[in-house]
Amino acid sequence: MSDEIINRVANSKLVTLDLEDYYPSGERVLFDISNWLYEGIVLREIDFRTHVKNYDWSPYQNKYVAVYCSTDAIIPAWAYMLISIALQPYSKLTVVGNLETLETVIYQDIINHLDMSDFKDKPVIIKGCSKKPVPLNAYNMISSKLKPIAKSVMFGEACSNVPLFKRK
Repeated sequence: MSDEIINRVANSKLVTLDLEDYYPSGERVLFDISNWLYEGIVLREIDFRTHVKNYDWSPYQNKYVAVYCSTDAIIPAWAYMLISIALQPYSKLTVVGNLETLETVIYQDIINHLDMSDFKDKPVIIKGCSKKPVPLNAYNMISSKLKPIAKSVMFGEACSNVPLFKRK
């Protein structure tokens, strides 16, 4: 009997997909519109439009921006749209919501444009641990995209994984 240790994982056809590898660089920032509301709660259209028009948007150059309101004010959709239009020449992306919403939208675009040909008819493991803020929804999106093309889909690490799907 041989004492040679064989790395079966390295010799397998298993393909690892690490969503962290697709994490785009760029600062993520929150923009709170409550400061532009009367007493933090009432949106006065003329005042709001003046703030948007006169605001220096250049600090948001090449940043990912999540626009939100930290108070319980009712904000009409057009107000968020007006800010998005003002930010468009500067930001990489603008969304309405928090930082998790921002990361989800970023990953949705990445996953929608991801070339899946490397995963066709192969066992795929979606790496679980990451040091970057990969949103939970990104894992759902990638597993749904892999299911019709991969032979199998697992989650975790090669040495310790959770089977999610196996084509019959």
